[in-house]
Amino acid sequence: MDPLFGGRGVLVCDGGLATHLEALGHDLGGGLWSARLLRDDPAAVRRAHRDFFAAGADVAVSASYQAGIPALLERGLTRAEAHDLLRRSVRLAAEARDANGGGLVAASVGPYGAARADGSEYTGAYDLDEDGLTAWHRERWHVLADSGADLLACETLPSAAEARALARLLAETPHVRAWVSFTCRDGVHISDGTPLADCAALFAGSAQVVAVGVNCTPPHLVPDLLARLGGVPGVAYPNSGETWDPRTRTWTGTRDPVAFGDAAAAWHRAGAVVVGGCCRTTPEHVRRVRDRLGRAAAPR
Repeated sequence: MDPLFGGRGVLVCDGGLATHLEALGHDLGGGLWSARLLRDDPAAVRRAHRDFFAAGADVAVSASYQAGIPALLERGLTRAEAHDLLRRSVRLAAEARDANGGGLVAASVGPYGAARADGSEYTGAYDLDEDGLTAWHRERWHVLADSGADLLACETLPSAAEARALARLLAETPHVRAWVSFTCRDGVHISDGTPLADCAALFAGSAQVVAVGVNCTPPHLVPDLLARLGGVPGVAYPNSGETWDPRTRTWTGTRDPVAFGDAAAAWHRAGAVVVGGCCRTTPEHVRRVRDRLGRAAAPR
């Protein structure tokens, strides 16, 4: 078993950081989303991480998802200040971990589409090719790779080209561990139409990659997607199950933490070694996941 797991068969990831920050009363409007609070209210970010650890998470994912360096520079930060903000995202999660008495910090490497703020993280309709994506990610990647995080969370990837770009950056940083997770359009394909099995094959056998799978994807798709991984350890942290209506800008459907926890136990049995939640999931979702996985992973 990978030493990151410390003898545990599964790691519980946190839930929707932005969702929880909004529930705590913070306005996340604007292109930086939760990353804005790294500058304006770092204590709020630390508290959100602590709440997820208190609910039973083993891993906090840093608030660097939408903190692309070009976006930070456009908002008046110097390059040095942008780098400091990225390192702060990891430090705040680490402080919450230490207050909890243990756990891991995964530095979030969000997709190019998140920085564009045009929804392309769910389509893969990018204006950059693999070389361009490698160049776009490189500076932030190296800052986060040397930030002291336990691993990188390469998350919400919609395109095979972006996955290949991050694989190239992994090769530049052999000391780094990571998981890689994709947004998916159905139970077979990631958002740009590439079979998830082909994307998983990019990382099969890599000593640097602890898991491959899906996030920010409807939970009902997760079982079929995990079955496509070809034996690669899985990661699964989907959305709550609600649906976003872009016309009314509202969420519809039911947010049921109990059902989410039950489903998470099934994802673990299907091969997911990292399990948690993404958009619209709360500390209560994580608490239910922790409870169910604690029992699911117990010896029979």
